Amino acid sequence: MNSTNLKTWAQSAPRLVAVAAGRAAADLVIQGGIWVNVHTRECLENHDLAIADGRFAYCGPDASHCIGPDTKVIQAEGRYMIPGLCDGHMHIESGMLTPAEFARAVIPHGTTSMFTDPHEIANVLGLAGVRMMHDEALMQPINIFTQMPSCAPSAPGLETTGFEISADDVAEAMQWPGIIGLGEMMNFPGVVNGDAQMLAEIAATQDAGKTVGGHYASPDLGNAFHAYAAGGPADDHEGTCEADAIARVRQGMRHMMRLGSAWYDVESQITAVTEKGLDPRSFILCTDDSHSGTIVNEGHMNRVVRHAIACGCDPVIALQMATINTATHFGLERELGSIAPGRRADVILSSDLTTLPIEHVIARGETIARNGICEAECPHFEWPDHARNTVHMGSAKTAKAFEIQAPEGANTVRANVIGVVENQAPTKALQADLAVTDGLVETSGDICQIALVERHRATEGVVNGFVSGFGYDGRVAMASTVAHDSHHMIVVGTDRDMMAAAANRLSEVGGGITVWKDGAELALVELPIAGLMSDEPAKDVARKADQMVQAMRDCGCTLNNAYMQHSLLALVVIPEIRISDLGLVDVTKFELTPLFES
Repeated sequence: MNSTNLKTWAQSAPRLVAVAAGRAAADLVIQGGIWVNVHTRECLENHDLAIADGRFAYCGPDASHCIGPDTKVIQAEGRYMIPGLCDGHMHIESGMLTPAEFARAVIPHGTTSMFTDPHEIANVLGLAGVRMMHDEALMQPINIFTQMPSCAPSAPGLETTGFEISADDVAEAMQWPGIIGLGEMMNFPGVVNGDAQMLAEIAATQDAGKTVGGHYASPDLGNAFHAYAAGGPADDHEGTCEADAIARVRQGMRHMMRLGSAWYDVESQITAVTEKGLDPRSFILCTDDSHSGTIVNEGHMNRVVRHAIACGCDPVIALQMATINTATHFGLERELGSIAPGRRADVILSSDLTTLPIEHVIARGETIARNGICEAECPHFEWPDHARNTVHMGSAKTAKAFEIQAPEGANTVRANVIGVVENQAPTKALQADLAVTDGLVETSGDICQIALVERHRATEGVVNGFVSGFGYDGRVAMASTVAHDSHHMIVVGTDRDMMAAAANRLSEVGGGITVWKDGAELALVELPIAGLMSDEPAKDVARKADQMVQAMRDCGCTLNNAYMQHSLLALVVIPEIRISDLGLVDVTKFELTPLFES
């Protein structure tokens, strides 16, 4: 039962009433479980659930009156009956998977609702790409709601994307059936400065009665933050400390705390609830960015909830943050996010509320996973050829494309360097003195070269710079066409020949990630759809991703989930310093900055 044939509560009400009253039989009854009621924060023992038309009809102590000869009965055997988990902010493309394969991967982990922002594909394929993601999402057996991307480019004037999103595009998308709101408003300087297009996009969303997603990636909680809140964003996930979390909820925003593949922001912020005692209804758990290896090997929203509990959060409060709080935020409290009459019958059976083993997953009244195995069909959209042919970097690259010329006559240079921060999205703006040999700047120690290779319009453009923190040694290079948010190609390496080989390899396969060392390719993850996603099963993509992570280690990198750090080096809306196709960007000032200090 996908979202296109699920009856509304109003359409099902006559049958739901009849089942609850005992005049008609339910499709499914779950007997003898502990009802985790996220409305009242109670765990009610020895309760039953009756389901009809994919919705809860009866939730109470005895559903025997709802059972008929054709009713399926599941014995909960004292297990917890938990609402299906909701991910309040995430990007399917970060999983390297299509919506269908992403759904297949997260279903066994108990995720039954996702609020997705496909701004990655928007940067590559524009509104048409968003529509493809939206359409495949609606085909799935779980609830995948799409937020219309707000910022492509994310920082106008500082990067060039394959396509641009306009206020008219946003207004058009607000009429699509699966659009739940506006994706994260990353251009926070635009909102603060009253940019007409940004405010028009927010207005179009508000006029449609939908939710405006936020993204305030600045430590400044002064007037700029207050101006951003006044502009209309209803949530934010970019906080990294307790003060960030408190500031947002005090302004009436929902604060989203994320645990993704590389973002570990829950522990430092959940103290706003566990220690400061703030009302947990204003807090939501999310993943933001999780790649396929994390999902397959560690979990999805169940992983986030377990982590929140391990950080001292009451288990039922943690579950509220991953269910009803999310649904309420998006105006869907009467539709999902809880076990209550009329809501979509999304429920998990688990034998422990702390470790949260996901033993049985039901969505819209149908079993979709048991004991880690997805049993549901996840239909695929037919992706057209133009969505599979998106890497256009022009001629094959040679080492010369990655040479960095020193100022004439210089023996050393003082360079601005991107400093990677483990487990966080922000970078540090560093400086380093580098040697010059035969007129070319050479790296040393922990500093590598980074290059952004233009790949949308075959301009032949290559912007070179420096990055610190990966720990690479030897003759190595890594390249990726996943390069948030403009999604050109990012190449990081210690050797210019290896950098050229890596870039050419991705041009050859149509996008993905590749790692090279000493003239040989150590790992390749092919991502042929928009250079961002694979339509292979998640386990196969995860296996390749695991090989990629091991290859990075073999090249000397010990950072946790360093691939995510690599993929964000061009994200010119998160401080302090990034690279784009236009040059090095100072994200504290939102302006281009020179590679060398004079």
